[in-house]
Amino acid sequence: MKEEEYKKEIKITEKTQQERELELMISIIKARKELEVANLNFEYAQEDLIDYYTYQIKATRAKFDYLVKKAKEKGLALDMIEQIDIRYNKVI
Repeated sequence: MKEEEYKKEIKITEKTQQERELELMISIIKARKELEVANLNFEYAQEDLIDYYTYQIKATRAKFDYLVKKAKEKGLALDMIEQIDIRYNKVI
């Protein structure tokens, strides 16, 4: 009978409020870029891909709107997105 291997538990640390807010802002930036790409792809789509990109635009728009709503609820200044976008552009 093979002995069981025990793994050391890794304690999960809670993110700070500032880390969560930064993560939300970065998610908004990513969603905005995804929306831009989907719109560009739609412009050049042919035949069956038109439906695909229409769906992708609607889904990404819903995601973007949800994230912006959450940011507003938290009282985050959405004009900071541009500053974060420039600072973290290499990360995204």
